Amino acid sequence: MLVRLIYASRSVRPVTGELIEDILSQSRRHNLETGLTGVLCVCHGNVFIQVLEGSREEVNRLYGKLLRDERHTDVTLLDYAEIDARRFASWRMGRVDLDKLNVGVVLKYSEGPHLDPFQIPGRVALALLDELMSTAAIVGGN
Repeated sequence: MLVRLIYASRSVRPVTGELIEDILSQSRRHNLETGLTGVLCVCHGNVFIQVLEGSREEVNRLYGKLLRDERHTDVTLLDYAEIDARRFASWRMGRVDLDKLNVGVVLKYSEGPHLDPFQIPGRVALALLDELMSTAAIVGGN
């Protein structure tokens, strides 16, 4: 059974380009081995939104590990659903910098010009990711 999980979290240290590349490299290796796919979004210098798709067992196992990971805090589940098909099958782990989005895209899904992932429902986060996928804003991760 396939599932999709979307969560938000805050990094306990400043997010640098090197840190993002390390996360993506490790995720892509792991996801290739476990059949997971997804997208990592970064905003405000220390906030992540991540979507994970794959088997219920693998997604749940990874999420449990993320909850215990001391490198981030405020891990908040935004959405969890059984799915018929993956939306992000092309990305072992794609990447989006939400701070570089046109403010019009952000305002479409947010109350203000700065997206607060902790204040949006999972369906809104998924709609934003769908739009980013359709506009080719998601990069890398194949």
